[in-house]
Amino acid sequence: MAWFRASSYIGKLAIKRTLSHSGSYAIRSQIFHLRSRCFRSTVFNPKQKMSPVPRSVPLSRLADNFLDGTSSVYLEELQRAWEADPNSVDESWDNFFRNFIGQASGPAGVSGQTIQESMRLMLLVRGYQVNGHLKSKLDPLGLEEREVPDELDPAFYGFTESDLDREFFIGVWSMSGFLSENRPVQTLRSILTRLEQSYCGSIGYEFMHIEEREKCNWLREKIETPTPMHYNKERRVLILDRLMWSTQFESFLATKMKTAKRFGLEGGETLIPGMKEMFDRAADLGVECICVGMSHRGRLNVLGNVFRKPLRQIFSEFDKNSKFEDESGLYTGTGDVKYHLGTSYDRPTRGGKRIHLSLVANPSHLEAVDPVVIGKTRAKQYFSDDLDRTKNMAVLIHGDGSFAGQGVVYETLHLSALPNYTTGGTIHVVVNNQVAFTTDPRAGRSSQYCTDVAKALNAPIFHVNGDDIEAVVHVCELAAQWRQTFHSDVVVDIVCYRRFGHNEIDEPFFTQPNMYKVIQKHPSALEIYKTKLLESGEVTEEDIDRMHKKVDSILNEEFMSSKDYVQQRRDWLSTNWRGFKSPEQLSRIRNTGFGTYVIDELFFKPWGLSSDGEPVMVKI
Repeated sequence: MAWFRASSYIGKLAIKRTLSHSGSYAIRSQIFHLRSRCFRSTVFNPKQKMSPVPRSVPLSRLADNFLDGTSSVYLEELQRAWEADPNSVDESWDNFFRNFIGQASGPAGVSGQTIQESMRLMLLVRGYQVNGHLKSKLDPLGLEEREVPDELDPAFYGFTESDLDREFFIGVWSMSGFLSENRPVQTLRSILTRLEQSYCGSIGYEFMHIEEREKCNWLREKIETPTPMHYNKERRVLILDRLMWSTQFESFLATKMKTAKRFGLEGGETLIPGMKEMFDRAADLGVECICVGMSHRGRLNVLGNVFRKPLRQIFSEFDKNSKFEDESGLYTGTGDVKYHLGTSYDRPTRGGKRIHLSLVANPSHLEAVDPVVIGKTRAKQYFSDDLDRTKNMAVLIHGDGSFAGQGVVYETLHLSALPNYTTGGTIHVVVNNQVAFTTDPRAGRSSQYCTDVAKALNAPIFHVNGDDIEAVVHVCELAAQWRQTFHSDVVVDIVCYRRFGHNEIDEPFFTQPNMYKVIQKHPSALEIYKTKLLESGEVTEEDIDRMHKKVDSILNEEFMSSKDYVQQRRDWLSTNWRGFKSPEQLSRIRNTGFGTYVIDELFFKPWGLSSDGEPVMVKI
């Protein structure tokens, strides 16, 4: 990436020199709209004092390397020399001009494109790749105010309204996406439109901090596709069904268990369809077992809808009069609670495969389970001879406050690439409800994003608006592909909200009154997606009503069955671990005494008496 940074520096100098040749300039508020984006034009003032024209560069310097160029005059001299004889310049400059000048002037319709314009356009694309996430629409509540960087303004690079319909070529060797050599000629307007769709929509990508070009190119190919992502009708109906299960599960618990603590997922229900799609994609890519760790927020929903823990069993745990086959060894004697428990399940996937899922119990607080999950995954890889670390994968689900604030997260992240600890990459999913218990983000961390700690590992970070279910599904699938391709960590940051208090009984208006005024009126992700599919004509009101009644019927049936449900040992995995000694057996007192002959050997035999009758140690 060094050449790219150097060319960025050269390009900025070239822009500055070129603009100074025509007179000083000032940015004024002359604005016109390109769809939903504002374009600020640069207006020149020729009456002001012009900068002196720099002297020509000696041709003896034309053999300098590509990374040594520092002025537009130097570039022009190099360009003229290269056009006369490509062998007269350094090989690095020959490659540079061959891609920017030779290729750009070839296709029909590209006329008058100069080296400076090519570099300006390259810098504009790079500006979106680096800073596009700052303009993306991540907050579903619309409360976050962020300043859009100048690097996303075409006028910053000297482009004006008259350039919008000009055709440009911006191919660069060894690059992908918009900068690839095989990209067709496009107008500036179409390039800007696609850049906005790729980097400033419901997904904000952070990946330009990664040093390996191969990884950046891979992501650019996935992000900068010629057309936006689109799911067919079958996939959309499946996504709707999964979102409906997630949403109605929480609504059902809120109705039936009004005074119980459950730490619901309302406001972040899209996590469930996202996890399911992630697991389906991982199974298609060869994963056979996934170990999951998470805190209490949304755990019951994950247990019921992802891990298929029997709903009647979950409902029975809310009943204080629930029946037990044998309390010995059950969680009821430990003081633990239902939203700390784990389970395992062999889940069928959308692609027709089966994948083993294991949710690790987290009886401590928040992120304490992180290193346990990594250790369990490493052990599974060891005992299954998973040398490539592609069959066993770890997934950690975090909260935004704990991901930025708890040291165990950073410590676990830094184990990820160590030879004796690596698991071949962990997928981190942050349920970012924009409040840590009662703490606002601006009072809980110094960085802009809660996920900035992951940049230390060169991990890509995908920020996504939690109200856009298709965007959530897309980044979850992309995270699974990244992990299986590069065997390193990746972060998915689902920006959502918490509809109720910390534990449903709390009153959030005391601590976040402005936020909860907006939340009260905000539609759920399910309502937003139903409206979208109805408008597209892919589902009807009758279809939605039929799906809703089916889910509601199953929930009510399971609730009635929970009243007679008897919890058994197999519910807590005891049958799966037959032969292992229980804690009671391991802690049983054993005989620690020894025979008198040992005392004779140790205490009497080594001693004798001196001539004075004093005890002395003798050689045995």
